[in-house]
Amino acid sequence: MQYFGQHIRSGLTSLVGATIVAVGLMQPAVQADEAYDLVIRGATILDGSGAKAVVADVAITGGKFVKIGVVKGAGRSEINAAGKYLTPGWIDMMDQSGKVIGKEGRAENKLLMGVTTAFSGEGGTPVPVTELPAYFKMLEKQGISMNWGTYYSAYQARAAVVGTSDVKAQDAQIEEMQKLVSEAMEAGVLGLSSATFYPPSSFLTTKELVEMGKAIAPYGGIYAAHMRDESAKLLPAIEEMITIGEEAKIPVEIFHLKNAYAPNWHTGSVNAIELINQARARGVDIAANQYPYVAGGSGIDATVPTWVFADGMQKALVNLQDKSLWPRMKKEVLDPSSDRMVINSGGWENIILVNAQNPLYEKYHNKNFVDVGKAMGVDPAEAAWTIMVEAFPKRAFALYFLMHEEDVQRFMTQPWVSIGSDAGAVEELGAVDGLGLPHPRSYGTFPRIIARYVKETGTLKLEEAIRKMTSLPAGRMKLDKRGLVKEGYWADAVVFNLETIKDEATWEEPLKTPTGIDYVLVNGVTVVEQGKHTGAKPGKVLYGPGYKPTENTAIAAQ
Repeated sequence: MQYFGQHIRSGLTSLVGATIVAVGLMQPAVQADEAYDLVIRGATILDGSGAKAVVADVAITGGKFVKIGVVKGAGRSEINAAGKYLTPGWIDMMDQSGKVIGKEGRAENKLLMGVTTAFSGEGGTPVPVTELPAYFKMLEKQGISMNWGTYYSAYQARAAVVGTSDVKAQDAQIEEMQKLVSEAMEAGVLGLSSATFYPPSSFLTTKELVEMGKAIAPYGGIYAAHMRDESAKLLPAIEEMITIGEEAKIPVEIFHLKNAYAPNWHTGSVNAIELINQARARGVDIAANQYPYVAGGSGIDATVPTWVFADGMQKALVNLQDKSLWPRMKKEVLDPSSDRMVINSGGWENIILVNAQNPLYEKYHNKNFVDVGKAMGVDPAEAAWTIMVEAFPKRAFALYFLMHEEDVQRFMTQPWVSIGSDAGAVEELGAVDGLGLPHPRSYGTFPRIIARYVKETGTLKLEEAIRKMTSLPAGRMKLDKRGLVKEGYWADAVVFNLETIKDEATWEEPLKTPTGIDYVLVNGVTVVEQGKHTGAKPGKVLYGPGYKPTENTAIAAQ
């Protein structure tokens, strides 16, 4: 690899029309021989564009990369990165930190696996629309360790206007939903989200989603979704995403793209990719992200027929406690036409209890529901639903082994697929994330891309893996000067050892931190040093393209 003495020319053109901004001051460039805030020496740099690596020094001042090449000036602090890779910070396209980040801003599990920027909001914003400006200001005042932004959920708007029951929204009500969506965009959210697989969010109609999508279009927002189905009806679910993108004239992003249905393994992913590529070829702005595991994680409620929730959440709890309904429910979830997670997983034996939220059932953790049922003296469905009901109002969780490794890799090789963990920050290192779900993706997603899919299987070249975690999502989300190691860009960076990087989190031990990630920088500040969180909180709230700062927010930005 050549050692460059001049500016490294990126293989990727500058991101045009960047609209996501962060509260912070622009810093002037420094002269070549001045002291810098930080100099990283002799790093093997992958700039994020997909270009080959080069060896160079990197100088950082004012939170930005200011020189790349031979750096003669000294740094107030310096890192010897000889033999190590330096890349842009890794971007989590499907984060679940909304519940925790306001209480604990360090997000240690995220930073320790190289994540410097994360986008939350599958289930919406942590607070109602009217409270968003104050919430964002609170995060900035308290401090956060990673850059963070959030979507607003279509279901939040629907619930505020229509309620939680399965009733048809009238045109006037849809207009009220659109107003809430517009208000959220101006408060600074990234766009609109939904999770229509889960009731009562599943009661959202395509029409409602299109109309709310039209509300984000003038602001340049993006619609991202946990689709209505990822299993037997995967293709119709993708077609709905395409319809929303076409009719609302907005970009659409599929959360955690997967082929989660054993009868369609191998063929389902091929057909899904073909459908998406056809839409892209005719101009639909559709892309996706994924996590690198064959099992998903969700609440046990994902095994329950949708009609149970049709009359609202309180009635759903009554239904779930009425065991006279269970025979019907048991039959339906095993029907091949069911979209629930039992048939999708291939049966209860492929569903593993991981968090019962009840000490009484902790002894059954990491066991499948066939075995749990035998131990409890009931059938698997009764075991699952008993645990679920007794956990209420908390949500009991399971792992669902839904995917085939071949499909995971086939999706991963698509140039429009980025990486999202579907996991949240933890309040305390070594604990489960804010969702309450002990899945290895909470601690291992990003290093696993390199350790398994670059080094072990060769599915991706290292340059492409880094692009998928940096410039691809940065461009997708229109980030302002992020996603590349480039002069003038924000200095989010990861320094890692290619030989030792590894996701240590497993199904049996999902809360182990990775190895081989030595340093992580956020906005030029070292947040991880020698694999330990420094306690620094230099992260910024990333506001969406419709952001209209209030007077107080504008003053705070000066």
